[in-house]
Amino acid sequence: MNDAPHTGAYDWAAAERRQAYANDLGAERSLAAVTAKSNPSKSDQGPAAWLPPADGAHCPYGADCSSTKLLWA
Repeated sequence: MNDAPHTGAYDWAAAERRQAYANDLGAERSLAAVTAKSNPSKSDQGPAAWLPPADGAHCPYGADCSSTKLLWA
């Protein structure tokens, strides 16, 4: 999920904070892997504009996005 610049990260003044967010592999729910086929349609959109093709993945994807937004404010 990288709709961060569209949903608040544009206000982050410190380059260190942006870099820490981009490289955060420790947070359990930060990364949402998609297939190469799905990636172009996902682009940098969050759950309001894009959902995974599998119906069972909609809620986990939304929860992951919300968790990441709460973690990084």
